[in-house]
Order: sequence, then structure tokens, then C-alpha cells
Amino acid sequence: MKQEKETKVEEVAKEAQEVKQEAQEVENQAAEEVNEWEKKYKDLNDSHLRLMADFDNYRKRTIKEKADLIKNAGERIITDFLPIVDNFERALESMKTAEDVDAVRQGVELIYNQVMSMLKSNGVAVIETENAPFDTEFHEAITTIPAPTPELKDKIVDCTTKGYTMNEKVIRHSKVVVGA
Repeated sequence: MKQEKETKVEEVAKEAQEVKQEAQEVENQAAEEVNEWEKKYKDLNDSHLRLMADFDNYRKRTIKEKADLIKNAGERIITDFLPIVDNFERALESMKTAEDVDAVRQGVELIYNQVMSMLKSNGVAVIETENAPFDTEFHEAITTIPAPTPELKDKIVDCTTKGYTMNEKVIRHSKVVVGA
């Protein structure tokens, strides 16, 4: 009986040892899984932080680029306009000693043509008004007068101030007199 008890004790001890080993294996597996999840969490968190930093840098860079673009937007126009200013200075200098008014007029016309060419190259166009029908999209009526001929009824009779479009957008309406 004593031997039987010892054998049972040994069996129970063996079973306890096996259960303990199984528990240790389960604990080790759980610890490995926890370590694996912690590593995944750290990797994702690191990726998230890097992505946020990249986005913040991108946002700051685009804000700076927009500010520079706005700050220097007129640079091309001014650069195109400087030769015209030079020509005006030459014209003013020549007017001091000029006796031929026709030559001065031709010089001013050349400068005017240069200005119009520069505006055209930058997408600016004159709004046509001569005998055109009145259109509130492009024209501003400053007054109406009786139409000199029946064909000019509801058409532009006179333009007091030219209007301009830039890239097909009205930047200044033509001020016109309309025949009634």
C-alpha cells in the first residue's frame, strides 16, 4: 500500500510537472504574442508619427511656396514693363528739345503699341465696344441717349473708358453710352 501511494504520488507529481510545463509553455506563448503585438504597436506608432511629421512638413512647405508666389506674382509683369518705362524716359528727354510734334506723336504711339503688346502677351485683351450690343457682363452703362439711327437702338453709341479682360475674366468693365 505504501508502494501504491508512492506510485500515485509520483504519478500525480509527474502530472503536476506536465501541467506546470504546459502552463509554462502557454505563458511563454502568451508572452511571445504580447511581445509581437507590442512590436507591431511600436512599428505602427512610429510609422504614424513619421507620417504626421511628413504631412506637417508638406503643409509648411506649401504655405511657404504660396506666400512666395503671392509675394512675387507681379515680378514678371514688372520685368516686362521696365523696357516701356525706359522708352517713356527717352521720349520725355527727347520732348525737351523736339521741334517736330509729329515725331513725338509717333514715338508715343510706338510706346502705346509696346504697352498693348505687353498686355496682350500677359493675357489682357480690350473689350470691343464699337457698334456692339450692350452686355452687362462686359459693359457698364453710364447713360443712355436717343439712338442716332434705328440700328443703334440698344447698342453702344460711345465708349468713355475702355474695358479689359484677363484670361477671359473681366478685370474692368467698359463704361459706355447706350442708344435708347
